[in-house]
Amino acid sequence: MPGRSERRGWYFYDWANSAFNTSVTTVFLGPYLSEIAAAAADAAGFVFPLGLRVRSGSFFPYVVSLSVLIQVVFLPLVGTVADRSSHKRRLLGHFAAVGSLATMALYFVVDERYLLGGALFVVANVAFGCSIVVYNSFLPQVTHGMDPDTVSARGWALGYAGGGLLLLGNLVLLQMAPSLGLTTGDAVRISLLSAGAWWGLFSLIPLRTLRSDPPTTTRVAGRNVVVIGWRQLSATAKEARSFPQTLRFLVAYLLYNDGIQTVIVLAAVYGAEELLMEQDTLVLAILLVQFIAIGGALLLGRLALSFGAKRVVLTSLVLWTVVVSIGYVLPSGNVAGFFALSAAIGLVLGGSQSLSRSLYARMIPPGREAEYFSFYEISERGTSWLGPLLFGLALQVTNSYRVAILSLIAFFVAGGVLLARVDVTRATAESGNRVAADP
Repeated sequence: MPGRSERRGWYFYDWANSAFNTSVTTVFLGPYLSEIAAAAADAAGFVFPLGLRVRSGSFFPYVVSLSVLIQVVFLPLVGTVADRSSHKRRLLGHFAAVGSLATMALYFVVDERYLLGGALFVVANVAFGCSIVVYNSFLPQVTHGMDPDTVSARGWALGYAGGGLLLLGNLVLLQMAPSLGLTTGDAVRISLLSAGAWWGLFSLIPLRTLRSDPPTTTRVAGRNVVVIGWRQLSATAKEARSFPQTLRFLVAYLLYNDGIQTVIVLAAVYGAEELLMEQDTLVLAILLVQFIAIGGALLLGRLALSFGAKRVVLTSLVLWTVVVSIGYVLPSGNVAGFFALSAAIGLVLGGSQSLSRSLYARMIPPGREAEYFSFYEISERGTSWLGPLLFGLALQVTNSYRVAILSLIAFFVAGGVLLARVDVTRATAESGNRVAADP
């Protein structure tokens, strides 16, 4: 059946790109790049990228924020171009190739080359975000009558499995590094290289199975698609006022997902710098998150069939607030407590993300999926900017990681309050979407 084959191929892009999200953004690059920046810092612990005075521990959070600020400009353009192109699958391939190559080049970040590491991460993360915009836009196409919550949850679950499997291999390499004549830094660099290679290799599966259907959004004859894309951004911003419920959800998601993504991106840094966890402990904890998140995504997906995606997401935000609060008071060196906290994160992580994606897919106009998912992706996994910026500023001012992590509660509370006010049924009707309404 062509629909089933295409849907399975779509799942595999989650399997492919999760290696970057897990091994690079979540586990290895943050602590490693912080060490590289610390080696280049002055006696007071500051580095000076482009002449700016930055605490070495704040460099990586700032780099994450910079990569997302760039995406704020480019992702909406990518979405409008994708909706007007007959080569959406090819666009996905181009972004995956650029991202995987930049990730593999992180292998060469050694000594005091923190600027090189920051620049390569910006390129890789922007390419990652662009590819996810195109990838998510295929969701209505591959659903083929299935419940979108179930399809989205399966994609996330497979992504966690792929990211977790590579992370497991990287953990084994990290443990065996001394016997192989490798330093810890060498093992981390090889792990970064492997994440880029994994991303590029497994992207070939969806590129062979996904179809690039003719665009349903009209192109203007004689006009360059990029020019049209820029003009469409203004039109879309005005049109969004016609979908107030969708707009409210997008703002809510922007807020609460900033909190989620900041926890994901900076958990390893917090664990290493404040909780004094060893590198192998951090990797084991993130590995635990990955595999528990597989079951969590599928479990919350099933709960959404009975209680509705919106209610399940709201419940997950309450649990996120509890998790961050526990992280604030957790004593340094408490390995058992750190693993318990990681397990709790894994339980709510996959479901809160997969259900948010399928919930949003109900609220957008058909035929304009990539365009609208570009705005969604601005605050998608590993690409938030408000949270890392607040975390970095809190650390810069207080020099306390605990104060920085506690500040993230504001995102879950504000996002949850807004989400509670979203009328999903009304949003679906306003957009003209025929996807099944949320129970």
